Amino acid sequence: MHQAINWLAVFVAGFAGFAVGGVWYGPLFAKAWMKERGITMDAAKKVNMPLIYGTAFVLNLVMALMLDHLFSAFKLPDVTHAVIAAVVIALGFVVPAMGVNYLFSGLSRKLFAIDAGYWIVNFAAMGLILGLLR
Repeated sequence: MHQAINWLAVFVAGFAGFAVGGVWYGPLFAKAWMKERGITMDAAKKVNMPLIYGTAFVLNLVMALMLDHLFSAFKLPDVTHAVIAAVVIALGFVVPAMGVNYLFSGLSRKLFAIDAGYWIVNFAAMGLILGLLR
């Protein structure tokens, strides 16, 4: 039998993943990402940012919840194992699935590197938080 869901850990981990996105697609890679996506500043100003940010936050919570469930089911012994497991999930499932989509969409390798890097760091951050708060 697995542990009950640690809602505090899920919330903090989801927020951490969301915060990684704010830094990753903000000061670190915003210009390069927008260029590779073909998004102009004028176009970026016309989107519904509250809807995008709110939905992104909820989706990060879903990912954190699923990680918490997996970590509980597999009884990961410590923080190191939680981070490793989260990164393995990103590298083994998320990044390859993205890669298939990027190949068939004809998207650039640079864009793939930016987005794949984000997911690896996002999952590592969520794994770290979940490992620390378990």
